[in-house]
Amino acid sequence: MDITNSSAQADAATATAAATAPLTLALVIASDREGRFAPVIADWFRTRVAERADFTLTVVDLAETKLPTSLSYDPDPAVRAELARVTPVLETADAYVVLTPEYNHSFPAALKNLIDRHYTEWRAKPVGFVSYGGISGGIRAVEQLRQIYAEMHAVTVRDGVVLPNAHGQFDEDGNFKDPTGPESGAKLMLDQLAWWGRALKEAKSVRPYAA
Repeated sequence: MDITNSSAQADAATATAAATAPLTLALVIASDREGRFAPVIADWFRTRVAERADFTLTVVDLAETKLPTSLSYDPDPAVRAELARVTPVLETADAYVVLTPEYNHSFPAALKNLIDRHYTEWRAKPVGFVSYGGISGGIRAVEQLRQIYAEMHAVTVRDGVVLPNAHGQFDEDGNFKDPTGPESGAKLMLDQLAWWGRALKEAKSVRPYAA
């Protein structure tokens, strides 16, 4: 028996499995406002991800996450317990999609709080955006988030989903009246997240990211 050859075949099989295994995609739902519209958009986005074999989806919903805005290096037990629910989801993700509204030309405070409480979790991973709002569709919030995620050493992908006057784009059953544009944007974004997620994961398996 050729032990060397068997070992090489086993290594090749392991590498192939790693290269084809689905990436873990974390959806961060940024709105925690009472009566928010985010769940309608999130439900639609989940169906887009469910149709793909290259991702498994996890969710961080900030309406269900109780983190105070005061930061501390020694958080109290309640905050530690909340972080114990949220941080592992962000840490194990290979890529992220942030679903955010636009409030006063910016994004929700709950999202900034989440970002500020984490650092290495975002590092050297790709981030995509689904934004919604009034006439701007949330793009001003996204442009600010791109700067912040650059500071986190994350890579934001170019394409995303922008939903101006989002309420009017859905019917009473929560379906898009015309899904063509949003579905095209979601596919481009997910394709780019898959490429970057795979590329960055493979690179980090060879050498640590320099930060």
